[in-house]
Amino acid sequence: MLQLGDRLTIVGEENVMPKVEKVFGNAAKKLDVPNLISLFFGIVLGIALGSIPFNLPGLSQPFKLGLAGGTLIVAILIAYFGPKYKVVTYTTTSANLMIREIGISLFLAAVGLGAGKDFIPTLVNGGYVWIGYGVMITLIPLLIVGILSRLWLKLDYFSLMGMISGSMTDPPALAYATSQSSQNDNAAVAYSTVYPLTMFLRVLTAQVMIMVLL
Repeated sequence: MLQLGDRLTIVGEENVMPKVEKVFGNAAKKLDVPNLISLFFGIVLGIALGSIPFNLPGLSQPFKLGLAGGTLIVAILIAYFGPKYKVVTYTTTSANLMIREIGISLFLAAVGLGAGKDFIPTLVNGGYVWIGYGVMITLIPLLIVGILSRLWLKLDYFSLMGMISGSMTDPPALAYATSQSSQNDNAAVAYSTVYPLTMFLRVLTAQVMIMVLL
């Protein structure tokens, strides 16, 4: 299956080549230069979308997609509609990997700096009980979903990792999943499919639970 950015070697009559170039293009050097305009344009639109409050009937408070949810949805839309409207969305593999690694490193650094300062005092003062609850709440649903998806739905290993990472909205888990599937993008595709729905459900479920308890 051909993808944007693939390089083809076509053999045929000389008078046919211009017609082939009109369909597939013939500018290999342009593929070596990352197109940052569409990338940063998508980030700006994603931040704007994630900042918009949405009001749903029955909910007392509006909800937002957030920086991650808005940016992801915009990225999916640009990737799908971009080529149809002559928007270059191709990014070289090296640039893609560099941005991915920098992003996940900054994310982990921010999380570590924010949570690490209170970790030891919390653990010493009885926080280990809540850590145990957190481990069970995290592992039990993952094991159930993983076993059912593998045995019943017959999902492949990489898609399963991506789906579970997306269901947890966990970028570090996605980074590990993509590092294990160097031959395909099944993990990233599964993650991007599940992540938006999980973001919606997480926000809506919290609101519904608060309404029910009150």
